[in-house]
Amino acid sequence: MEPLSRLDRKIWGIAWPAILANISVPLLGLVDSAILGHLGNSRYLAAVAVGAALLTFLYWGFSFLRMGTTGLVARAEGAGRHDRATLVLLRSSALALLIAATVFSLREPLIGLGLYLMAPAPDLYPLAASYAHIRIYSAPAVLVTYTVLGWFIGRQDTRWPMLVVIVTNLANIALDFLLVMGLDLRSDGAAWATVIAEYLGCAVALASARHKLPRDPIEELRRKLLDWRAYRALLRSNRHLFVRTVCLLFAFAFFVAQGENLGSEVVAANTLLVHLMMVAAYGLDGFAFAAEGLSGQRLGARDLPGFYRAVHRCALWSAITAAVVSVGLLAASAPMITLLTDLENIRALMRTYYPWLVVLPLLAAPAYLLDGVFVGASETRYMMSTMLLSLLGVFLPLWYFTQGLGNHGLWLSFAAFNLARGITLYLCYRDLNHKAGWLR
Repeated sequence: MEPLSRLDRKIWGIAWPAILANISVPLLGLVDSAILGHLGNSRYLAAVAVGAALLTFLYWGFSFLRMGTTGLVARAEGAGRHDRATLVLLRSSALALLIAATVFSLREPLIGLGLYLMAPAPDLYPLAASYAHIRIYSAPAVLVTYTVLGWFIGRQDTRWPMLVVIVTNLANIALDFLLVMGLDLRSDGAAWATVIAEYLGCAVALASARHKLPRDPIEELRRKLLDWRAYRALLRSNRHLFVRTVCLLFAFAFFVAQGENLGSEVVAANTLLVHLMMVAAYGLDGFAFAAEGLSGQRLGARDLPGFYRAVHRCALWSAITAAVVSVGLLAASAPMITLLTDLENIRALMRTYYPWLVVLPLLAAPAYLLDGVFVGASETRYMMSTMLLSLLGVFLPLWYFTQGLGNHGLWLSFAAFNLARGITLYLCYRDLNHKAGWLR
């Protein structure tokens, strides 16, 4: 039996690079906003916000490539089948390139539909459209990077993904200064900076993976890659994750859209609170990554007691982190609100709804942790079904019946949605325990 101190060190060894990498993402957004905010015209900042939101929504829809790769690689590595883990990476990358080619060929209707639904102001539309048409050139780099990062996490290695994310973000910042400020390309410059940085990040990811791949004969790899029957497990896992991800994105989009119906000041307050919530979630994501790699590896080795120990320790650290985050948000509420806005009306609204932000890490922690467990176990069907149940059976009905509560009703529905995800995933986890279904 592995000593708990060694297991805890392994969990933190996976979690801290992931947390550090995740924290760099909102920091990049702040730098982008600061650079564009000094151009003397807010149109460029607003256009980039619209275009970036559209591309983020589109790319996040394919984040199943990362999660699906992680689970299959973790189980293959646990079983000692390093050749199978390599094939998962190559097949996932081939699927990523196929999806990227499809996205690029359909870029005109996709961008047109997205901007129609987002309905930017007439003076922002051409700038946002130009930004999106440039950014979509990065689709191959973004999607292939997803698969490589998934392969690393499945091998319980988050240091290389941390390096990839940090290199990408630092390159983006430097290119922003060069293209936006130096060459005066404005919002188009911000788009090209991100495209170049994402290809650089992809190159770093591929180079780092190449040194860790076994040197199998090229002809043998080609033969296995062309075996279309072998793609069924990958497609089955990714199908469930795709539906789950689309539902999650819909929940966030619905939350924002309903806030808009309550007035511009409510939207502004909700947006700032959601940004803080996402930053808090990055800490919990680190332990979800640890659960993905460790649970998949233990199940691949058919070590069920080791699987339970890994899940329990990840759950303990996730709960402690959630409590620390909630206490930190509560203690820092006044300076945080003061820092984020100078508008007293927005500050007052943020103070009104801030308690929801404080309790959300505690309510959402089980869902984040169990997402990681089910990803590592490649039991993605449960993630899809619980997400659908939480969205259609909890979030939307509760929002409908609490509209009289205004924004409090919206936050209540969103909080209940996150809690429902954790409860339903736990029920599935317990059911699989009773049926001894983890090793099937």
